[in-house]
Amino acid sequence: MKYGLFMPNFGPFGDVDALVEMATAAEAHGWDGFFLWDHIVLDGEQAPMADPWVALTAITAATSRLRVGTMVTPVARRRPWKLARETASLDTFSKGRLVLGVGLGVPADTEFGTFGEELDDRRRANMLDEGLEVLDGLWTGESYSFEGEHYSVREARFDRPFQRPRVPIWCAGWWPNKRPFRRAARWDGVIPEMVGGDTPEPRHVREIRAYIDEHRGSDAPFDIAIDGYTDEPDPARTEEYEAAGTTWWLERFAPDRLFDFDAAIGRIKAGTHGRVVAGGNQNQKGSR
Repeated sequence: MKYGLFMPNFGPFGDVDALVEMATAAEAHGWDGFFLWDHIVLDGEQAPMADPWVALTAITAATSRLRVGTMVTPVARRRPWKLARETASLDTFSKGRLVLGVGLGVPADTEFGTFGEELDDRRRANMLDEGLEVLDGLWTGESYSFEGEHYSVREARFDRPFQRPRVPIWCAGWWPNKRPFRRAARWDGVIPEMVGGDTPEPRHVREIRAYIDEHRGSDAPFDIAIDGYTDEPDPARTEEYEAAGTTWWLERFAPDRLFDFDAAIGRIKAGTHGRVVAGGNQNQKGSR
């Protein structure tokens, strides 16, 4: 099992310099990944707020080993061809270290409604599915066309990302809602949380793994990334998660806990130590 950091892009973490300092500390202290939330407004009270793509570019320039990415990007608020350019460029610049986490985006009333964008969950889910298809087509490096309800592409040819066959796509979902997990089964990984935002227990991870296997038409590697908090070392708990099928543990930093730069740096420098103690999240990030 690999270990990553799961960082907001606002408040005390809404500064690119601070995020770069935390990422370089993470690489120096044995972490495997550094993943940023992708909010643009949230609730209007979380200033300052850093653009995650600018921050990730700076982070990849300052590191050499860390996996990086967004957890998660609401594809419905993006032009998928613009996202294809950005991700291919960043993946090439980082020599293949990018992961793209995707979801619907919440809270919809601020993240979308502030700008007069789509609020309906079903329509945004359809936009997400179409957007992923466009991304995958543009990443092939071949001439690509697409005609859907929301997006249209006519004979566009883009540069390929560094990774083959593509940048890994991890889909967010609230278990036991099923549609996000059927979507995830078509791609490369899932970032699950329970309805309400709590961290899945190992038994839930087994259920998710079984459901993914049932709907997945490929034996290619598939990641299950669980986010939560760790307290005291608990190797037995870690083994439970790993045995259940967890491939990544993402240490969470959020307004309800460790929402302070000094506390975050201290936790990062403490390293992973194989410690996992899941706790309730009351998740604000969204994009499930």
